[in-house]
Order: sequence, then C-alpha cells, then structure tokens
Amino acid sequence: MKIKDLPDSSKPRERFLKHGPEVLSDAELFAVILRTGTVGENVMEVSNKLISKFGLVNLFDCSLKELEEVRGIGKNKAMQLLAMAELGKRYNKEKRSNIITKISCAQEVFNLFKEDLEDKKQEHFYIVMLNHQNNIIGKELLTKGILDASIIHPREIFKSAIRNSSSKIILVHNHPSGNPEPSREDLDITKRLMEAGEIVDIKIIDHVIIGGDEWWSWAEENKI
Repeated sequence: MKIKDLPDSSKPRERFLKHGPEVLSDAELFAVILRTGTVGENVMEVSNKLISKFGLVNLFDCSLKELEEVRGIGKNKAMQLLAMAELGKRYNKEKRSNIITKISCAQEVFNLFKEDLEDKKQEHFYIVMLNHQNNIIGKELLTKGILDASIIHPREIFKSAIRNSSSKIILVHNHPSGNPEPSREDLDITKRLMEAGEIVDIKIIDHVIIGGDEWWSWAEENKI
C-alpha cells in the first residue's frame, strides 16, 4: 500500500507534525528522512527493511556502498542517512567536549576520545593542545592509517601546538585490535616526539593509546 493511501494517523510525516518526533518509531523517523519508497515498496517498508538488515547502531556505521545495496536506497538516500549519522556523531562530540575542558589524567583523555575512536577500523593519531593550567585549547587529527614513524613528523605535531599557543600537548591514538599495549613503533615514535618537544619547549605530558574500553598511558606507567 502506498503511504498516501494510509490514514493520516499512520503517516509518518503527519504524525511528526501532530505529535513531534519523540513519538515516532525508528522506522517512522527514517521514513521522514527518506520521504519516498521504491516500486512495490513504500517508504515505511524500505525503512523497516533497513533496520531489520543492519539494526540502528550498525546502520550508522555502514558504508555508502553497503547502504546502496538495499533495494530502494540509491546513492542520494544513502548520503542522506550517512550525513544524518555524521551530524549525530558531531553533536555528541561537541557536547562532550564542552563538558571536558580540562585534562588531569588519562581517564579524562579516554572519556574525551572513546566515542570518536571506538568504531574506527584504522589507527587515528590526534594531539590535544593544552595551556599552562591543562585547559584544552583544541585537538587535531593528524594522521589515520598504520602508525608509522615515517609519516608522524615532529614538524607537523608541533606546528599545530605553536599555532595555538599551546605549552603542553597530549598524544592520543587508537588500536583497532582492542589491545592498548604499545608496540615497538609506538615507543619509538613517542621517544622521538618527546625529544623534539624539549627542543621547541612544548612538553608532551602523556601519550594515551585507546583500545576498546581500555587505555595505556605513558604518564601512568611513569614513562614520561
């Protein structure tokens, strides 16, 4: 049955306008975003199929190609869904960063980055820039992919810190394997960056590796 043939009490858009988004089911909210279905399937049927196939959480982690494989979801609709998911992630990130404004321990670094890094399939390398009181000035993603000494250059690390008038920085990266123990490469990179920090008078006060729900901290292990 086409959506237009349903009573207003069953149409997602009409229910949204009358009652607000909070009363709609997940499928109805997707129907409002997608707006139209495809030949033989109305938008509610397409929405239910999406949720049945991926689940709400996994759906937001799908690739464009995976979404396009669902009948009724072309490139444009797939982009709409992924754009919505990205906005949700950015909202949560912004909200969380507004709460965490000062870093005093590795636990707080973990809390700041956990949501950003928990679903990443590649290593992501960040710096957190701090002032003298350990207040966060900013954070920046520097590289993603395999962490390699050849692509982590001190010049790039400290250029951002100098530009933001940061007196201290924290290095942060993830291990997609879930094991936060540092590799030999991690140890070598950290040692090299610490030496460079001494030259430019910007102290690295910690390097935190996040793996799943755990972390490994140079400061906690008295390596800094």
